[in-house]
Amino acid sequence: MEVDRAFNVRGGHWVFRGGLARFFPEQWERLRAALPGDDPIDELARLLEDPDPVERQRAANAWCLWESAIGEWPPPEGLASRFADPAHRRAFARVVTHYVRHDLFLEEGALVRGATALAGIPGVIVNGSLDVQSPLANAWELKRAWPDVELVVVDAAGHTPTAAVARELRRATDRFAAAR
Repeated sequence: MEVDRAFNVRGGHWVFRGGLARFFPEQWERLRAALPGDDPIDELARLLEDPDPVERQRAANAWCLWESAIGEWPPPEGLASRFADPAHRRAFARVVTHYVRHDLFLEEGALVRGATALAGIPGVIVNGSLDVQSPLANAWELKRAWPDVELVVVDAAGHTPTAAVARELRRATDRFAAAR
């Protein structure tokens, strides 16, 4: 199975440069209105460094509103509770911008290519069945390349952690802690 290039992390095209717009057109249009340049990531980076603190906060708010919308289905209105603190919104937007502008510091396909080095090392991937930010196809491709990993798919979960996702993550970490 070859994952659609639109899902690749390279350049953040899927999540940060319009790929998800086909699922969240209203929210994408709102983000593009707030970040009107040619590239939303470049515009966000520029605005986050604006000398005017109101402009910096406005950009961070717009970005976190987008992030809040794309974490689950149906998309919620307003900011997610994790973005309640304005300082956290600015920091989050700066971190995301930094990594996306540098292609997450990965060459395209590096995770899957490098997974063969993990042969013999157990692992667990927990992925929501409805995670549009990290589509299940990506986890599946990584599982195919890493034979010792277990893929746990959490039904009806998106990218925003739910109680069911948290439970699966605890199970996985408890199992590895017990094996020590």
